[in-house]
Amino acid sequence: MSYKIVIDSCGELPESWKTDENIESIPLTLTVEGEDIIDDETFDQSAFLKKTAQSPECPKSSCPSPERYMQAYDCSAERVYAVTLSSNLSGSYNSAVLGKNLLLENRPEQKIYVFDSRSASVGETLVAMKIRECEEQGMAFEQVIETVEAYIDSQNTYFVLENLETLRKNGRLSNLKAFVASALKIKPVMGSTPEGTIVQLNQARGINKAMMKMVDYVAQRAKDSEEKVLAISHCNCPARAEIVKEAILQRVSVKDVVILDTAGVSTMYANDGGVIVVL
Repeated sequence: MSYKIVIDSCGELPESWKTDENIESIPLTLTVEGEDIIDDETFDQSAFLKKTAQSPECPKSSCPSPERYMQAYDCSAERVYAVTLSSNLSGSYNSAVLGKNLLLENRPEQKIYVFDSRSASVGETLVAMKIRECEEQGMAFEQVIETVEAYIDSQNTYFVLENLETLRKNGRLSNLKAFVASALKIKPVMGSTPEGTIVQLNQARGINKAMMKMVDYVAQRAKDSEEKVLAISHCNCPARAEIVKEAILQRVSVKDVVILDTAGVSTMYANDGGVIVVL
């Protein structure tokens, strides 16, 4: 029995997945000052950060087409799963569902399911890991879906950003009170809602205090953590990711820890110095 996991490029890939035939990353496109940058293995984080910092315009992302998803689903695998960015943050989920419907017109027997991660970045990575775990345990297709959907329900996403400009300019913070707080170095602690939207949980003066407040939320809300993987992604700040990891592990037991550098879409939103935690 064979399976395939299709994940949009907001989900970071561990190194070993990049050559795994069971996994395909579908790139979003980033646009800065009219230049299209494909979020695939050619993405250059430092060049992108430099370019966006110098640009008065806000970088934008566009999701893959339904046809691109259909192409990824059209394979020899008996079961295909897609994992996308939260449908409340991107059109990627809708595009993945349309791609599924297009393929099923010609191959109605193909088993395909699209997971709305209701998260982003390493939240998607963890969903893909859960699918693999279920498949490797030999679960039936419907059982994989049920188990992974329950896992998504239990997952929490948190992040602290050094720089909120991209989120603000792209309207992703429209449901938050606006802060004119940069002069005070006030850093908000952000999190996801059960629906996959972004909320402000708290704030602190300075990034280090904000990271510790984020750790408090992770520890307080962790349920059955010893059965889960802690995932952290960071934008160009590995030392911060290590500090957050150590602080969480002092308070919570987990099955494993994954730390990844942000790929293109997450780099665009997290910006230089951002840290994202999912448990």
